[in-house]
Amino acid sequence: MAPASRELRYLDPAVLARLGTLELKARTVVEGFLSGLHRSPFKGFSVEFAEYRQYIPGDDLSTIDWKVYARTDRHYVKKFEEETNVECRLLLDVSGSMAYGSRRPGKLEYASYLAASLAYLMQRQRDAVGLATFDYRIVSMLPPSVRPGHLRALLSMLDGVRPGDRTDVARPFHQLAESLSKRGLVIVISDLLDDPAQVVEGLKHFRFRGTDVIVFQVLDPDELQFPFEVPARFADPETGEEVTAAPHLVRTQYLDELHALLTRYQRELRVAGIDYCLLDTSQPLDHALLAYLHTRGRRQ
Repeated sequence: MAPASRELRYLDPAVLARLGTLELKARTVVEGFLSGLHRSPFKGFSVEFAEYRQYIPGDDLSTIDWKVYARTDRHYVKKFEEETNVECRLLLDVSGSMAYGSRRPGKLEYASYLAASLAYLMQRQRDAVGLATFDYRIVSMLPPSVRPGHLRALLSMLDGVRPGDRTDVARPFHQLAESLSKRGLVIVISDLLDDPAQVVEGLKHFRFRGTDVIVFQVLDPDELQFPFEVPARFADPETGEEVTAAPHLVRTQYLDELHALLTRYQRELRVAGIDYCLLDTSQPLDHALLAYLHTRGRRQ
């Protein structure tokens, strides 16, 4: 399910890159996304996950929303305040590899748009949202809150993110998992270009603590397709190590290894009960927002 096609322009990262503040970008994404859902053939979809739950025998009949029934032919009741509040933590990778971008937006910029949009959507749903940035350590942290002004503080923090040091998710993931005092939802936004065994173990720690997890792996189109044609020097943005290669000689091996990495993440995270979504920075943000709403809806 996706928003109506005419609404996708509001989710186009190239269009977002030309807008003003991060707050404006987030509002444009979320309002365009929700408008698209309401205009789609799946009317009531966003409502189902965001504000309502399906009727359960024994519920007070007076709580049924008959307008929603008329649109969906299903019985829904409005969620009470205690049913709707979820504590969400956004974990944003700011390591050196996230600086890469063959076009605007680059990976870190795209990831920031996504984090801002998710935070904006969470605020609309009265969910507490927090943010932590990391590379090989926790760089900055803002605890979850619903207090007035918190969203602006979170967006300001996102506006200031800069590419950091080397990637090593094991330490920050385990530290963050141990710091959780209550169950909730953790959303990881990263290129996951690290030892997959360490990444998966760190993510499993969150699940061990009873927390739901969504992982968004953000990659640039060039990383996914390796479209290079002429011999060139390829540099590691974290170590500075360089290698000269003829693309036509290494393309097949590169794509095979990338496919193996992505398949491993898909398989092992699914087995661990962790939602996984691969994102291409040239593509709209709707799949990520749908994945969030779907996971959040399952918690109710």
